[in-house]
Amino acid sequence: MKGRVVGWLVLAARLVVGGVWIVAGALKVPDPGSSVQAVRAYRLLPEAVVPTVGQLLPVVEVVVGLALVVGLLTRTMAVESAVLFVAFIIGIASAWARGLTIDCGCFGGGGYDPDAAEKYPWEIARDVALLAGSLFVAAVGHRGRWALDHVLFRRTPLES
Repeated sequence: MKGRVVGWLVLAARLVVGGVWIVAGALKVPDPGSSVQAVRAYRLLPEAVVPTVGQLLPVVEVVVGLALVVGLLTRTMAVESAVLFVAFIIGIASAWARGLTIDCGCFGGGGYDPDAAEKYPWEIARDVALLAGSLFVAAVGHRGRWALDHVLFRRTPLES
């Protein structure tokens, strides 16, 4: 019984975290300029890498999200998701600590936002919750339901 509950919880976490990544990335893919602007606004990366990060990040988000939703390379994608959330939490906390008033750019947009300081705690809390979901999937993802991993990487009786 406990294994079944864990399997459904992993599926739920995969769908929520993966769905957030898909939406976040899909909203940014059509407008790479805004994504580059959002990365630049944090003032954390050297200017030479900002355009590359800004253009690739939405694609990475969509790929990670799709992989989590379908359960493909689940643990690897959950770890990648966790790394991204840690980076975003650090970025938002850094912007807040430095007094920057920028839109997080999480779901498109970016740049100046006069209400940013009020939003930072909620954005960090959201990302911490999604980080927890990612870590949960990374820890027990092999037990999740409806994952392509089960079809593609079946264990033989000797490997069980």
